[in-house]
Amino acid sequence: MNSYHQPGVVLTDRRFTVPLDHSDPGGERIELYGREAVAAGRAGEELPWLVYLEGGPGFGARRFVGTEAWLGRALREFRVLLLDQRGTGLSTPANRQTLPLRGGPREQADYLAHFRSDAIVRDCELIRSRLTGGAPWTVLGQSFGGFCAVRYLSAAPEGLAAVLITGGLPSLDAHADDVYRAAYPRIERKVAAHYARYPQDVERGRAIAGYLAEHRPESAGYRLTPELFQSLGRMLGGGSGSHQLHYLLENAFVRTPHGTELSDTFQEALRSASSFAGHPLYALIHESIYGYGERATDWSAERVRAEFPQFDAATALAGDGPVLFTGETIHPWHFDIDPALRPLRETAELLARRTGWPALYDPERLAANQVPVAAAVYHDDMYVDTEHSLRTAAAIRGLRTWVTNEYEHDGVRTGGPRVLDRLLAMVRDEV
Repeated sequence: MNSYHQPGVVLTDRRFTVPLDHSDPGGERIELYGREAVAAGRAGEELPWLVYLEGGPGFGARRFVGTEAWLGRALREFRVLLLDQRGTGLSTPANRQTLPLRGGPREQADYLAHFRSDAIVRDCELIRSRLTGGAPWTVLGQSFGGFCAVRYLSAAPEGLAAVLITGGLPSLDAHADDVYRAAYPRIERKVAAHYARYPQDVERGRAIAGYLAEHRPESAGYRLTPELFQSLGRMLGGGSGSHQLHYLLENAFVRTPHGTELSDTFQEALRSASSFAGHPLYALIHESIYGYGERATDWSAERVRAEFPQFDAATALAGDGPVLFTGETIHPWHFDIDPALRPLRETAELLARRTGWPALYDPERLAANQVPVAAAVYHDDMYVDTEHSLRTAAAIRGLRTWVTNEYEHDGVRTGGPRVLDRLLAMVRDEV
């Protein structure tokens, strides 16, 4: 193990081997990585553990510098494990470069079927047994990390001292179609709010989408399309996202000897904001996290979008209405235009058609829950449906909710210590 210091914190690299398929513990194993963090001067103390599960799926744990955001608050009383979930960060990453080691698309899809929250929870339980001496630990789950926490409550509550969830209470029974059918109206409200704040962006958006439809430029192998431009709407789910989107749009065009063109600055920003090179697993298994039973997800976001024709860029450009942005939806065309995804197109297709997904949540066990649980539910969260979250909250015995419009989906990052303080007080019956 390597230990090193940053301001106010001692960090230690930890690596673990776990079964790829937990139902076959003697079979293939993969390596996981976690970064242990403990307050400077307390490294030798016996402290309770908190494990952080990042949002996604497909993102490694955030790389903090020192005690920024919520980490400093957590280190006042916990030893923290920042876990890269399987397939992310340094935990046997799954991407266009590594997945061919598995074989062809069929073998890759079968491999990635082991990367949902059920496997992540079993990973956590093996890691916990090695770190805590068998003592239960506290889980902090952000977004998809909260989905994993609800799975944890369903499958291994004996491993939990408390659960803290931020923007991550999933529906217990919704199909992916139900998730996106609820999502598109929320996204439309976020877009309307953005255009009300920055009305000049309506014409800018139309001009950019029109230029992309006509010219179809490429940037570093990335095909820039109106649909790709619309996907910038995922920015609207964050606390400062509307402002960041506005600044991105304001320098979209430059005058050149050949006339007005889309600026290199904007093209690079669009490519950078849209690329899945750093988190391809998100695109590959995003809809699979909602899969269960014999019903395939079958490119749910793409199919359901057809029920909302106002999101069609060509229709908007043919009229005089605004071009609507979309959110965190994944579409087949992502695998055609993104060079980080293009080699994985057939693998993604096989996952979209896959059936036989096991159920992730146990309503009976959740109804009898005895683990202290607190959840921040963000009012009109663009990424996780508030109604779905509150219905799930009511189904988990003893769960306490903090419903707030003070933060957006990234509240645990922007609110930091205050959000964590509030949730810890709730699980301790102090508020």
